[in-house]
Amino acid sequence: MPVKAAPRSLCLLRLSALGDAVHAVALVRDLQRAWPGLPITWVIGKGEARLLEGLDGVQFVVFDKKAGLAGWRALRRQLAGQRFDVLLNLQLALRAGLASTAIRADRRIGFDRGRSKEGHGLFINERIPAGGHHVQDAFRQFLRPLGITPGPAEWRLPVPAEAHAWAAEKLPGDQPTLLVSPCSSHPLRNWRPERYAAVADHAASRGWRVLICGGRSALERDTADAILAAMQAPAIDLVGQDTLKQLLALLARASAVLTPDSGPAHMANAMGTPVLGLHACTDAERSGPYSDRRWTVNHYDDAARRFLGKPAGALPWGKRVEFPGVMDLVQVDEVVERFEALRAERGA
Repeated sequence: MPVKAAPRSLCLLRLSALGDAVHAVALVRDLQRAWPGLPITWVIGKGEARLLEGLDGVQFVVFDKKAGLAGWRALRRQLAGQRFDVLLNLQLALRAGLASTAIRADRRIGFDRGRSKEGHGLFINERIPAGGHHVQDAFRQFLRPLGITPGPAEWRLPVPAEAHAWAAEKLPGDQPTLLVSPCSSHPLRNWRPERYAAVADHAASRGWRVLICGGRSALERDTADAILAAMQAPAIDLVGQDTLKQLLALLARASAVLTPDSGPAHMANAMGTPVLGLHACTDAERSGPYSDRRWTVNHYDDAARRFLGKPAGALPWGKRVEFPGVMDLVQVDEVVERFEALRAERGA
């Protein structure tokens, strides 16, 4: 039965990725609204912990998922002597399930049977009700067994003043800015550089400033170089130069963000910035920007029919259509059209 009073302690398990960690923050905010002062421990990945450092009311326990048995033992040592009233297991991967065995808890709440995979059911003793197609809504289903009704989604991601100051230095004034974050952690989700360049040039022709961001990998550097080479207009290149906190500040200053299904899409959404999302490998209705998907181009159903021979509605929740060339379904002119629609709504 759902509890009527706050538990004495609660542990949340979500290791990765950046976007899903952002989704989990909205769940944390729901818990904090319902039960102010509830001690929350979050077992999290290293990069995600850097992104969310300073999140009020939460103690992070960092788990190195690449460390294998040594990582599991380290997690067990960190949690030695602790037993939680509730564990919310927000990750379906077998590796996360094995990590959860280092967490002692009375109630071990996980996903419904329809979404379970990789032995998830072996590591839980309760399930959330089915419902919520978007990842954000699925996560907030974890409130139901606790007797909490979700409220309006909020994130309030912690961004230090010095990060905002750095972003203001890089993007001074109030010129509208298109931030291009071209790379996902899944390369087959990435759009062609010349297509990013075409949209960026269009934005520049409308008087917008263009900024390209990305991490420190060779793929992100090479992709940015290819975009810059294909562009006619100038662009600010900050690839590999920002921290995660500084990226949050840049996203907050941007007027719009152009990106595939990636962590920055959800970070931008949480910071209140509209997202020109590019979807074919994944369903924008499941993993697109949560607050407003009007500016997103979604060819997931087309991709499912072309590459898998069935409509999107016939695929399991979370099924990816990751094949070479699938992102070519997203055309430049339809992204430009979404950009112009956004400009029109925001008064150009």
